[in-house]
Amino acid sequence: MSDKKQITHPISDFWPQLFEPFRHMGTRLAEWIAPAAEASSDNAAYRITLEVPGVSEDDIEVNIDGGVANVRGEKKTAREDKGDTWFFSERRYGAFSRSFRLPEDANADAVKAEMKDGVLSITVPRKAPAKSTSKRVPIGRG
Repeated sequence: MSDKKQITHPISDFWPQLFEPFRHMGTRLAEWIAPAAEASSDNAAYRITLEVPGVSEDDIEVNIDGGVANVRGEKKTAREDKGDTWFFSERRYGAFSRSFRLPEDANADAVKAEMKDGVLSITVPRKAPAKSTSKRVPIGRG
């Protein structure tokens, strides 16, 4: 019998463990920066609301392209406090983007967006249903 020990490389075993917590960091950061959204509808329209506190209307862009509503913007907040013996400064910056596929009956030509109290509301009216036309087709004799 041989008393050979299996050689392991502790450094190669260590690297995957070191980077594991950071593997999905980009996705988590994007989720943190992206605003929370809510979608609803009724017989008249589709509504999308996004929470964008502290974001100016000038820093948000809403586009409709190919049946998709795209919302892009940038969060820019800065806070600074000073006292006699202390100083505190905090800044948050980050671009965000959200996309929402619109249903077939959405009227992309009549979309409206408004901002109030840090909430962006997008209203997409529904198209009127196409009127059914009935026509009698004569049958010919061959």
